[in-house]
Amino acid sequence: MDNVLKNLKVMYTEEQIQSRIKEVAENIDKDYEGKELIVISVLKGAIFFTVDLVKKMKTPVILEVMQVSSYQGTQSTGNVIIKKGLDCDISGKDVLIVEDIIDTGYTLKYLKEYLQTLNPNSLKIAVLADKKERREIDVDIDYTCFEIENKFVVGYGFDIDQKYRNIPYIGYIEE
Repeated sequence: MDNVLKNLKVMYTEEQIQSRIKEVAENIDKDYEGKELIVISVLKGAIFFTVDLVKKMKTPVILEVMQVSSYQGTQSTGNVIIKKGLDCDISGKDVLIVEDIIDTGYTLKYLKEYLQTLNPNSLKIAVLADKKERREIDVDIDYTCFEIENKFVVGYGFDIDQKYRNIPYIGYIEE
């Protein structure tokens, strides 16, 4: 058995995750009632969260993806790189960025500032996990599923060098 899986402790079960995502989806639906929303999933980690979130929403959505990176292994490099940009024009549209986690804040700040230059009507952020004690820069988060401790999380989209994303719960490695 893989050492990572052997040392993985459950932080949130699959049922807890789905329940909380349903609550967040209902809040988003209230905020965007009668509107159409462009949902930008930040690849690769947020895709699991994004799919489950939009399936629970009633608001009509256009799904977009972007890929940005600032991580290598378990550490942030501090440099944000856009690996894949948008395929549609967001000018004048309501936009929701969906990200798996916010910790230092640099990636989401960069992404938000970049998308603001494309003149959306509104721009909000939804995150699955907020690791507040790691925050180095302020970023307003509109929808948060879980505030988590400063632990390295794995599963439900979170990875170690691209592996373990498909674990159906959020776990952490006991140090």
